[in-house]
Amino acid sequence: MLNNKFSGTAVATVTPFKKDKSIDFVAFEKLIEYYIENGIDYLVVLGTTGENATLSAEEKNQVIDFAIEKVNGRIPIVAGFGGYNTENVIKSIKSRDFKGIDGILSVSPYYNKPNQQGLFEHFTAIADASPVPVIIYNVPGRTGVNISAETTLKLAEHQNIAAIKEASGNMDQIMKILQHKPADFMVISGDDALTYPMIMLGSSGVISVVGMAEPKKMSDMVRFALAGKVEEAKKLHFQLLDITNAIFEDGNPGGIKAVLYLKNLIDYNLRLPLVPVNEKTYEKIKSLI
Repeated sequence: MLNNKFSGTAVATVTPFKKDKSIDFVAFEKLIEYYIENGIDYLVVLGTTGENATLSAEEKNQVIDFAIEKVNGRIPIVAGFGGYNTENVIKSIKSRDFKGIDGILSVSPYYNKPNQQGLFEHFTAIADASPVPVIIYNVPGRTGVNISAETTLKLAEHQNIAAIKEASGNMDQIMKILQHKPADFMVISGDDALTYPMIMLGSSGVISVVGMAEPKKMSDMVRFALAGKVEEAKKLHFQLLDITNAIFEDGNPGGIKAVLYLKNLIDYNLRLPLVPVNEKTYEKIKSLI
């Protein structure tokens, strides 16, 4: 099931907050227009960078509804539906109207650390329940458990699992998936700094954080790389590398929210337990943009 909706550059958007920590929908609309005007191919809401874990169920639905309304069909939308309670994830999927949602991004269960069979059964159950294609999300640095290449390749056979967002940082594992995956299964970079080499090896693009800071450069880099324009892509890759490293130096989304604040797109507010980056990192980010 090759789903070209998920090819190219997506941004895993932040959720902007006001000073009182309520959602700033005026700023959110400004962000959406900024991404689209600068070439982003699709939008991911309620990912890790969107501080999904701190939003109530009502707020999550508000974010999705607002994104659908403001995007208005111009680009595809992927929404985050994941967690460590499989039954609750399925209930949240079944209670949602999916009109205007093109796919879901589902992070592997965190905290309870299932084994590989548990991961396989968890994602199979979610894919069976979802009315739209599923992108599984492997980010062991956050979840405490890695989805192995073998498990990913088994899941790739499911007709409703379209892709994996791979953020393990393990290039041996990523290459094994790329080498043996079905032709219609997509591997999407979840590491901005590895996007260029991953596309050279056969991945389909990126779900990006730095793409919020530099949407045109990131989307151009990915388009060049996918078109085989190696030198043009490599030049942009290296131009983005310093800001990419700085954004992640003291935590995500603290770094990217600092960038968006400095670009006058949002106020610089996060919900606890997340806080702004330290002063040294903030000054480094400021100097780079």
